[in-house]
Amino acid sequence: MLQAEAREARPGAAPRRRARRSWSDVAFGVWGVLVMLFLFLPIIVIVVHSFNTGRLLAVWDGFGFDAFGSILVKPAIQNAVRVSLITALIAAIIATVLGTLAGIAMARHPGKWVWWFLGLLLLVSVTPEIVDAVALLPFMVFLGQDVGITMFNDGIVRLSVGSSLFATAVVSYIVRARLVGQDAQLEEASADLYATPFTTFRRVTLALAMPAVLAGFLLAFTLSLDNTIVAAFVQVSGTTPWPVYVLSALRTGLRPEIAAVSTIMLVLTLVALALVALVLKRAGDSATQIARTMTGG
Repeated sequence: MLQAEAREARPGAAPRRRARRSWSDVAFGVWGVLVMLFLFLPIIVIVVHSFNTGRLLAVWDGFGFDAFGSILVKPAIQNAVRVSLITALIAAIIATVLGTLAGIAMARHPGKWVWWFLGLLLLVSVTPEIVDAVALLPFMVFLGQDVGITMFNDGIVRLSVGSSLFATAVVSYIVRARLVGQDAQLEEASADLYATPFTTFRRVTLALAMPAVLAGFLLAFTLSLDNTIVAAFVQVSGTTPWPVYVLSALRTGLRPEIAAVSTIMLVLTLVALALVALVLKRAGDSATQIARTMTGG
């Protein structure tokens, strides 16, 4: 056996034959390709048709950038995109602040209350959006008209609050998952060195959680961009977000500029997710830890 291994190790020795793949490996490989096509083929179709020069999305007339150029000359599209971006930014800020505080509290003050709170967050996460929308509309009308808090009559405020509900739960999961694996001895050492609680929170706890906070902010931003059902209920005249604009455009037929804006938002989402992974990677997380943090596991 030793002589055989020595012969194989010689420079002139013939390479060893690769083991033949079993039929099950081939079948699983083909099945994986089919699943990926099933998931991403509709997105690929939208991206391709965003370069359609025709008047309707379903009819291909030729390749060009006319659809992207029409975005710059149509005020309705510009206003819808602007409302969506502003709403997503404000909702992401709200969700990041509330979710970060909730995640830190769950990680640093464990107890039975944490499981009850996690259950409430899970309830928020799995509740159908139509239920949230039906509940939010009369609640905001009550606050804006009956109570007299006029800010809840503003469309941007309504959309921001409605979009931040689900995003807050996501940020809470992410921040808690980050801090649960971090040792609390640094915070105890800071307290032993006579640092105030606020200083310890700002310079130690928040610093440890910052990668997850940034990841949660970016994810909250992307989640808020496509909050269609809630937005359709709580919007007011003059503040129509992009998803609701697309729904209304279905009545007259989808046009290539809708696919063009969708492609741009898809690119923004992919860039945000890439930044999330980059932030966590620079913080020293492995691929498994990045996936765990992004899913709140």
